Amino acid sequence: MPQPTDAATPPPDRTATRDGHRAEHRLVDVPGGRIHLVEQGAGPLVLLLHGFPETWRSWRHQLPALAAAGFRAVAVDVRGYGRSSKPAEVAAYRMTAHVADNVAVVRALGERTATVVGHDWGATIAANTALLRPDVFTAVGLLGVPYAPRNGLRPTDAFGMTGGDEEFYVSYFQRPGRAEAEIEPDVRGWLTGFYASLSADTMAPEGSPSCFFVPPGRKMSDRFVHGARPAWLSEDELDALAEEFERTGLTGGLNRYRNVDRDWEDLAPWDGAPITRPSLFIGGEHDASTTWMADAVEAFPTTLPGLSATHLLKDCGHWIQQERPDEVNRILTGWLRSLT
Repeated sequence: MPQPTDAATPPPDRTATRDGHRAEHRLVDVPGGRIHLVEQGAGPLVLLLHGFPETWRSWRHQLPALAAAGFRAVAVDVRGYGRSSKPAEVAAYRMTAHVADNVAVVRALGERTATVVGHDWGATIAANTALLRPDVFTAVGLLGVPYAPRNGLRPTDAFGMTGGDEEFYVSYFQRPGRAEAEIEPDVRGWLTGFYASLSADTMAPEGSPSCFFVPPGRKMSDRFVHGARPAWLSEDELDALAEEFERTGLTGGLNRYRNVDRDWEDLAPWDGAPITRPSLFIGGEHDASTTWMADAVEAFPTTLPGLSATHLLKDCGHWIQQERPDEVNRILTGWLRSLT
C-alpha cells in the first residue's frame, strides 16, 4: 500500500518577501509533480485545502485575515486543480497521495509542522492528513464535512444503497467521462447552478428534489437552481473560476470521488481510528454535508477527542468560508491563537 512520505524538495525560495499585505504565488515539488500555492503572512504555518469544484481562491478571504493575525497562511491548488499537477491515472488521486502532497508542501516551505484546515473534500483530506501524519500536522480544522473514521462498509456499496431508484451523485461521478460530458460543454453555467444550489441565499426551498440524487436517464444539473447567483459570488469571481476550469477540465477533481474504494482499502490499518490532535469543526445550518452526517458529529467525543468546539453557522449553506467570511475568520483566528 502506498504510504505518505516526505518528498525530497529543493530549499524554499526566499527571494519573495512575505508580509501581511501581499500574497505570493509559488510552485513546489511533491512526489510525482508539483503543487501551486498562494501564501501570505509570517508565523506558524496554516495549510488551507479547498474542495470540489473550487481552487485556492475559496480561501481568498482567509489569507489576509490569518496573515494579519500572525500566521503564515498557505492555500493550495489540490492536485488535479489549477496550476498543480494533473496526473492521468485515476489512482494518482488516492488519499495517501494527497497526504504525501501536504507533507511535501510543508517541507518545501522550510517548516517541520503545520495546522491543516480543509473544506468539503479538503476537510476529508485534512482529516486523513492529521490521522496519518500527526508528526507533521499538529492540529486540524474541518469545514462542512465532519470526520468519519473508515468502517467495514465499502463506500460504493453504501452509496448504492442510497437514493432508491435515483442515483447518488458520488455513484454518478464514478465512471470516467460521464460527469465531464455533462459539465464541460458549459462550465460556467454548470458551476453557477451548482454553487447556487448549495448556497443558503439561493438554494431551492426545503422539500425540493435534491440535486445530489440523479433520476434514471437524467443529469445532475437537471435539479440545479438556475437563474440565480449567490451573493458571495461576484461576476468577476465566477469568471475567474470558469476560466480556470475551462482550461483544466474537471477530471482531476472528479478523480477524487473515483478513489473512494481505493481509499477504503488503503486506510484499512486505521479502521475506526480517532484523530487525537487538537481539532475544530465549523458547519453550515443548511449544508447537506453536515446535516446528512449528523451521526458523525454526534460521535465527535470518540472520533475527535481533541475537539475544541463545534460551530454551526445559522443561515449558512455549503460554501462556508465564502458565505460567512468574517465569522469564519473570527473562529479560525481565535482557535489558532489558542493553539499557540
